[in-house]
Amino acid sequence: MEAAMLSRREFLTKCGKGFFYLAVASPLFRQEVCAYQQRRLEGKWGLVETKVSPYFQPLPGGEVQCLLCPRECVISPGERGYCEVRENRGGKLYSLVYGNPCAVHIDPIEKKPFFHVLPGTLSFSIATTGCNFECKFCQNWEISQEVPERTFNFHLPPERVVQMAKDYGCPTIASTYVEPTIFFEYMYDVSILAKRKAILSIYHSNGFINPQTLR
Repeated sequence: MEAAMLSRREFLTKCGKGFFYLAVASPLFRQEVCAYQQRRLEGKWGLVETKVSPYFQPLPGGEVQCLLCPRECVISPGERGYCEVRENRGGKLYSLVYGNPCAVHIDPIEKKPFFHVLPGTLSFSIATTGCNFECKFCQNWEISQEVPERTFNFHLPPERVVQMAKDYGCPTIASTYVEPTIFFEYMYDVSILAKRKAILSIYHSNGFINPQTLR
């Protein structure tokens, strides 16, 4: 019996349907869809949530000096530091990205990239806007060189990050995509809660942070 010949259009249509059904059947694909739907409910353009940072010292004239990274920006009232996510408000230094990441994804741990760290597992990955570097080759420049008022951000406090990581079966939470030093308070609080749930915290960092911040 002679086999029926498929036209090019029919062949591509059948292949497309096959890939679609395979993707829908994939647990990772379902996780991404669920995470995206959840984030849509909690997201908002220009969402800014603030928290007073402990990493500063007051200066005369209402100025403050940020002590988080070696730039140690001296910031006048109403102004921001180099990273654009730390602002002097009334003589206190505020983080403008605490609990409102602009990127939330579930990635393979190998994408971080980490070699032989829980290989084959998934990592719940977060990032806010801002960075203390300005690399010309940055692949995530749309968020690293932006301010939180101009990105789509998600209301995701530390306890929610940890719960979502647990719900999606992620043994690690990664602070990544931009330099996590600039959202250190957020990253730190997430890691404290994650440790209580036996979830590891990993940081994809340029290492540009003051030693006293880590103590």
